[in-house]
Amino acid sequence: MVRSVNSSTVFRLVLVGLAAASFAGCAKKAKPAFATTAPPAGQTTPRTELPPEQGPVGQTQTGALPGSAQDFVVNVGDRVYFDTDSYEIRADAQPLLDAQAGWLRRYGSVQVRIEGNADERGTREYNLSLGARRANSVRDYLVGRGVTADRIGTISFGKEQPVDPGSGEESWQMNRNARTAIVSGAR
Repeated sequence: MVRSVNSSTVFRLVLVGLAAASFAGCAKKAKPAFATTAPPAGQTTPRTELPPEQGPVGQTQTGALPGSAQDFVVNVGDRVYFDTDSYEIRADAQPLLDAQAGWLRRYGSVQVRIEGNADERGTREYNLSLGARRANSVRDYLVGRGVTADRIGTISFGKEQPVDPGSGEESWQMNRNARTAIVSGAR
């Protein structure tokens, strides 16, 4: 006996299939193969923990002027990475964020903007929201480490400004990040 399938049943099946596919896209993935790395030993620790009057004079070993945007990027690091669909600060990102907080406490006139980013998967709206949560997580971490909140702005770029324009797990890992950008006050 052959049973006819009405359009209502087909429509329901299509909706169930779409819902299942969207949930599959949100499944937890393995942690990135690379870790957020802290700056080389010996470069950041003395510079972030000493009072300004005891810090190095002139240029650092990398040639960057202390307190400059280049000093921040080269000697501290400006980017931390996140797991898929997550805005929790990973354990491997904490040393880098601690170094950022120390640098920002030392150079009290510097203003920064935390730029939250996501990989290409997901809707534009979802990725903008996720990027905002990532930026706010970094901001909250830095504030918790003594950086005043009025010096930190946040913005989400979602998936609109990828670090790696490729498509695949390695590219996605690079694009799930928050970048601390110096806006003003650096030397």
